[in-house]
Amino acid sequence: MPAEPPQVHPVVQMLIDLTAGAAGGVACVVSGQPFDTIKVKMQTFPALYRGFFDCSVQTYRQEGMQGLYQGTTPALLANVAENAVLFACYGFCQEAVRWLFGLGSVLQLSDLHSAIAGSFSSVFSSMVLCPTELVKCRMQALHEMKAAGQTALSSRSSTWAVVKAILRSEGPLGFFQGLTSTWLREVPGYFFFFGGYEVSRSLFLQAGQSKQELGALPVTVSGGIGGAAFWLAVYPIDSVKSRIQVLSMARQQDGFLLSFLHILRTEGIMRLYCGLMPTVIRALPSNGALFLAYEVTHKKLTGLAERAT
Repeated sequence: MPAEPPQVHPVVQMLIDLTAGAAGGVACVVSGQPFDTIKVKMQTFPALYRGFFDCSVQTYRQEGMQGLYQGTTPALLANVAENAVLFACYGFCQEAVRWLFGLGSVLQLSDLHSAIAGSFSSVFSSMVLCPTELVKCRMQALHEMKAAGQTALSSRSSTWAVVKAILRSEGPLGFFQGLTSTWLREVPGYFFFFGGYEVSRSLFLQAGQSKQELGALPVTVSGGIGGAAFWLAVYPIDSVKSRIQVLSMARQQDGFLLSFLHILRTEGIMRLYCGLMPTVIRALPSNGALFLAYEVTHKKLTGLAERAT
């Protein structure tokens, strides 16, 4: 029988997961940032734009290409930090789910078990995501906030200028505006994210093949499906979160529930879906790139660690 591969030390495995998750976060931002900018603008100021194309054209005319990539630095920080913590915790949560369901090995986890583990891990990643995503969302909507007279910052303000403005007006806790909304989005969202990814990978398997043996195309397609499933499941929650994080620049915002009910009562349910199209379009390549970068980096680093053991 072939020899079992050497076991990687748990600390080394955690570092591998962190690094691979960070690589996935970079790939996600590089491939999808303009779509994310349009999403945030349409969510926060739905009355200003007639749709995805109109918002894209207006942003380009008023702010140039820089406007479409506004918030890239905090987006990189947000995605690298979130995915590094997410995938590092995912391994621990898989072990917890294995123990909870009385399974002998992580390899015995079903696609449903993996989805539950992904949902658990998002509780921790949200803590590092919320502050960086707050800065990103505010930077993406600076032009509209300035035009409405709700901020003294210009549309070309730097990341550091936005950070200083938050510290000056709201203090350190101001970076956690929208944390409840982030949890409400991430916990169910990552159930569908990891569930969609794992189910899709299962559908690509040939007889006798393991998921680790799948090529780049099945992994990329599965990642895109997982990302689309995430946003289709929780998009209205994200819309409320974006409004809370951006509009809190000008005044104190109500909590998630009151904000949600206010939008429903005054604008209708369809306002909560403004920007859904660019988000789903973005999710396919960006999350495909995320999982491909994660899997390739993870496989390479694990191989190096096993040979060094």
